[in-house]
Amino acid sequence: MFRFISLALALALAQLLTAPVGATAQSLQNILQTHQDEVLKPGRRTVSVVLDDLVASGLPQALPFLEAWRDREIVQRTSDGLFFRATGEGASFILRDLDTDVALDGAEQLDMKEARPNGGVRRAIGDALVQFRLSDPDIAKRQSAVEAIARSMEASQLALLVGSIETEADPAMKKVKIRLAGMLGALFADTIAARITAIEGLTGDLSVDVRGALNTVLTSTPQVSMALPEDANIAAVLAIGEDISAVEAYDRLVSADLAPTLILNNDIHTALVANIQGDAVGGVPVAALDTDAARQVAYDTLAADGIVLARVTPDAQAQAVAAHIFYLQYSETNPAITDVARKVLTAIETKVAVNQSIDLGLDALSLASIYFLAAIGLAITFGVMGVINMAHGEFIMMGAYTGFVVQQFVVDYTLSILIALPLAFAITFGAGVAMERLVIRHLYHRPLETLLATFGISIALQQLAKNIFGTQARPLTSPDWLDGALVFNDVVAISYIRIVIFVLALIFLFLILYVLKRTRLGLEVRAVTQNPGMAASMGINPDRINMLTFGLGSGIAGTAGVAIGLYAKVTSEMGADYIVQSFMTVVVGGVGNVWGTLAGASLIGFLQKGIEWLNPSNTLAAQTYMILFIILFIQFRPKGIVALKGRMAAD
Repeated sequence: MFRFISLALALALAQLLTAPVGATAQSLQNILQTHQDEVLKPGRRTVSVVLDDLVASGLPQALPFLEAWRDREIVQRTSDGLFFRATGEGASFILRDLDTDVALDGAEQLDMKEARPNGGVRRAIGDALVQFRLSDPDIAKRQSAVEAIARSMEASQLALLVGSIETEADPAMKKVKIRLAGMLGALFADTIAARITAIEGLTGDLSVDVRGALNTVLTSTPQVSMALPEDANIAAVLAIGEDISAVEAYDRLVSADLAPTLILNNDIHTALVANIQGDAVGGVPVAALDTDAARQVAYDTLAADGIVLARVTPDAQAQAVAAHIFYLQYSETNPAITDVARKVLTAIETKVAVNQSIDLGLDALSLASIYFLAAIGLAITFGVMGVINMAHGEFIMMGAYTGFVVQQFVVDYTLSILIALPLAFAITFGAGVAMERLVIRHLYHRPLETLLATFGISIALQQLAKNIFGTQARPLTSPDWLDGALVFNDVVAISYIRIVIFVLALIFLFLILYVLKRTRLGLEVRAVTQNPGMAASMGINPDRINMLTFGLGSGIAGTAGVAIGLYAKVTSEMGADYIVQSFMTVVVGGVGNVWGTLAGASLIGFLQKGIEWLNPSNTLAAQTYMILFIILFIQFRPKGIVALKGRMAAD
């Protein structure tokens, strides 16, 4: 007896010593041994028992086990029934303990049984993984779990998500979880009061997914009946002729088996052909069946004899439609839930509309800034000097290419932009001075010759740019701190590049105003513009002032080209994209007035964005409408928005 007891104790000790590390009452292995059959041959209905125990255990090693089980890496050793994770290929595996992840000795494949969950089981395992990942220390895995829930939006996920909110340490992630829990609660909360509270908690959220969740609550289906059912949650009663046509209403009656199918002309023709007897059908000679009325008479005769279905007359159709009520019925049966959802969604949509208007205004302001930058140099050369410079766009192009060349040598994009701005001004200032000295000064007060000459120069400059840089668009890379956008909410956002362009436009505005109003050069420019002879008698050199003024306008265009190049493509033809808008901006705003140029840029920018919003599918049509509007505007106000006064205006 003693020897028997000793042998039993020895066997028990041997089992303890040979058991895997961690296979205690709280081990993962212990749970799996309880559900051997379900783990090895899981089914869609039986796997939930295993998953519930794994989730309830709270064991950290349950997560890697679920991942391995889903990926079919779990095997059972036939000798002792223990489960392991098997890695490796070929005839032997490397086994890893599921509790400690310690690698054990390899085992022959014949000594192993593989757990092979099917597609349905793997999806169930995936849902369990989401629960584990919601509280994973790695924020990337928590983010992945939240995104998975947002994609599927199932009722079973609500409790899991809510349970992970209290332990969430990251404030941003916690906010996302609370928001997602609100959407799930609006759809799947256990009680009506909880659903209403969740829906009210979504008030003011402008995101698309929140609106989608509320629209899901407010999903309705078209219904028809003799009278409105008392227990139905009615979304709307449809008025015939306003909400629904009479034809569509009758089609719904036919679909609901509440009215006979209409007999169409093709059906009448087929029936008549099938019932021809001799040279007549339905008592009507075949030769006389050359009108719809005759064919209908023959068909009605066949219907009276019971040969074909009777034709539904228009009066019968109208009576059938009038005898029924057509309405939309909510899929959600509780009116309290749909009422609060409709109220919250209406408030959100109103707020979305307001924010869309603000976003459209920011886009228009950004476009106006671009047009102002492109036109401000022309406001000097054309508006002040009266020179029609068709090569103005090419000075913009030269400035953009200057920025591109600088970036080939200065890899710091912030520094390269800071270098390119003054360098572009210097290069285009010099090019403008050379153009004025060589061509423009010989053509003052000869607008047609000036237009043709500058147009030829613009073509030459475009071809020169093609020869140097090629026809492919060149990138002008913005600094990293200009990437992204300033986001106010899910509707309103503006890119940092557009903000910088707006700031540059303001800088150019005040800089030119300062030069023209507060400096000697500005005083001399205004004097020469208003009365060259009187200015010359006062010791001012009109030729020198014209040269500097034209150079200043060209230099500003080149500097603007660097800013525009950060936003638009840099090609040899980019100047042509802005020359028309630049002239329109100056003319509409008021020739010879910087404030007028600002007003013109604002009008054109807001007008173009407004037309594009009304007709978003056709930008070419939007530009056409804009030009027509401007032509009409000039007819009523030929001097522009801000008209000059005094002698200069008379000239």
